[in-house]
Amino acid sequence: MLPLGSGLRLLGAGPGVRAPARVPAGVEMPKAAGATNKAKSQSKEPERPLPPLGPVAVDAKGCVTIAIHAKPGSKQNAITDLTAEAVSVAIAAPPSEGEANAELCRYLSKVLELRKSDVVLDKGGKSREKVVKLWASTTPEEILEKLQKQVEKK
Repeated sequence: MLPLGSGLRLLGAGPGVRAPARVPAGVEMPKAAGATNKAKSQSKEPERPLPPLGPVAVDAKGCVTIAIHAKPGSKQNAITDLTAEAVSVAIAAPPSEGEANAELCRYLSKVLELRKSDVVLDKGGKSREKVVKLWASTTPEEILEKLQKQVEKK
């Protein structure tokens, strides 16, 4: 029996250098447990269905988001239109120093019957095209229904 550390080496190979393993042509190496085929993208999560078309969607974290087209400087707050791209909202506040953004969140919380802290501006702080995120546990269908009722009141 050979003592530990006196393993056989290839000639010309320094210490710690291993010889490349050769596999005969046409023979496949066995797969390690849990190994996946790199050529095929296999994920453990089932594919999520595509988000519904329209201004109300659910983001990756599960929060409901609403695409907004803001119209600041209006006489009164109102939801003026509901299209496939965005919800048009007239805001009775000037577009300066974030006043219109704050008023938009206040108005949407009132219309959607949510707490003010559950309605947060996610994107578009200095743009008319905005995305509002809802932290409350609600469904896109409920939100669309409430928004549609406001459009019909107009």
